[in-house]
Amino acid sequence: MQTRKLGTELEVYPVGLGCMGMSFAYGGQAEADAIATLHRAVDIGVNFFDTAEVYGPYENEILLGKALKPFRDKVTIATKFGFKILEEGIGMDRMAGVDSRPEHVKAVAEASLKRLGTDVIDLYYQHRVDPNVPIEDTVGAMAELVREGKVRALGLSEASAATIRRAHAVHPISAVQSEYSLWSRDPEDEVFAVCRELGIGFVPYSPLGRGLLTGTIAKPEALSDDDWRRTLPRFQADAMEANAKVVATLEKLAAEKSVTPAQLALAWVLRQGDFIVPIPGARKIRHLEQNTAAAGIELSAAEVAAIGDALSPDKVIGKRYTEELLALVNG
Repeated sequence: MQTRKLGTELEVYPVGLGCMGMSFAYGGQAEADAIATLHRAVDIGVNFFDTAEVYGPYENEILLGKALKPFRDKVTIATKFGFKILEEGIGMDRMAGVDSRPEHVKAVAEASLKRLGTDVIDLYYQHRVDPNVPIEDTVGAMAELVREGKVRALGLSEASAATIRRAHAVHPISAVQSEYSLWSRDPEDEVFAVCRELGIGFVPYSPLGRGLLTGTIAKPEALSDDDWRRTLPRFQADAMEANAKVVATLEKLAAEKSVTPAQLALAWVLRQGDFIVPIPGARKIRHLEQNTAAAGIELSAAEVAAIGDALSPDKVIGKRYTEELLALVNG
């Protein structure tokens, strides 16, 4: 089985599985269906699963702990800390800013271990950089968890190149997770270079543009009323209408290659470097199988360049997040 490395500690299949949408933000799904998808992922070789404390909150970690228990020695589980979570409210409403104080880092790890039903977290990410806590203090606490045997490897999410360097100086960082796709390429500016230099894996979340690059979401009405994507700029009706031309270009290129738009988008991401392991979400088994198969799609350098030019971010209408959420990235 082909694999890719995240730092020196982790070796995983080139395409992982982002599990957030099974429990959070995108409308969720029945537990039995989620477990069936997770089990199928293991069957076809996927061994890298991404969750977080805040997904639910808590529900997604519990789901993964239950579903992956029979395969625990075969899979790599990543989870994240870093948000303040209110006792009251529903879903996103319970997120109340960031918190990466050392005592919080450790408390969340203990709780996540219990919810996941495991003795060790394979990859422990800071979900968002906390501007009120020096990264050295946060990573110092994370490193203590490694020394205690509770965590195998450390990661950061949506961190700037400068922050990654400071963090890595305290303890080796194995993976940096940030949004990256044909439509969102900010990490190319500085983060990729740092990852290559320091031997850090890069884990793109939303490599399919939160579903827009699949070609299956044409209007906001295609999403459930409680789907969080409805609040994002690119999922407003005018933006979706304008961006339909770009999606049509992707569909045309995919048809010429006899693959799906999602597969072509993922294949392009994979061709940006062998240190990259995307984690597309999938709630349906057929989408999981299609996404995973993207690892076997061959693209020439000329094809990669042509696809990148045809779907460059400057052709896209709408930012990836609201201004409030953008304030939490590149910290």
